[in-house]
Amino acid sequence: MPLCPVCDAKVTLDVTPTAPFCSERCRLIDLGRWLDEAYAVPEKKPEDEDDGEGDLGSDQESDQESDLESDS
Repeated sequence: MPLCPVCDAKVTLDVTPTAPFCSERCRLIDLGRWLDEAYAVPEKKPEDEDDGEGDLGSDQESDQESDLESDS
């Protein structure tokens, strides 16, 4: 038997009109959390998009490390 995502009460899906929530109250609490942005769907950036940040190539990393060592 599934549990209510808000209060973890058992929910009978075939007789509960507010399924998957146990009550109208829990359904509204969940809606409020979405509207307050307490929940969010993770956003994926396209891999071909280059924003100038991120990992350097392995050649560039080793070049930078050797430059730092030579400065010391």
